[in-house]
Amino acid sequence: MIQSRFVMSTTRQLSITLPNDMADIVKAKVEAGEYANESEMIRDGLRVLIARDCAVESWLKDQVGSAYDALKADPSRAVSVGQVRARLAAEHEIAKTKAC
Repeated sequence: MIQSRFVMSTTRQLSITLPNDMADIVKAKVEAGEYANESEMIRDGLRVLIARDCAVESWLKDQVGSAYDALKADPSRAVSVGQVRARLAAEHEIAKTKAC
């Protein structure tokens, strides 16, 4: 009996078009030796994007969802837009002094 083996490729070739500034970044990173080739650089960028998307999804599920549920259960916990802006402005001022 003859068995035929089908090997499925784990990669797929795509053709993409990038704006000149992005293409220049890809070329520069390859030329600097950070990546072996353009495909490796693009794959690494996609891995970073996937990791960021997973982190955002996790944050939404673990923190935002529970904060929303708590606010819905007790609306008195809400803060006004003015309070949020004041807090952000204060934190921004603190961050500026630390940066210097």
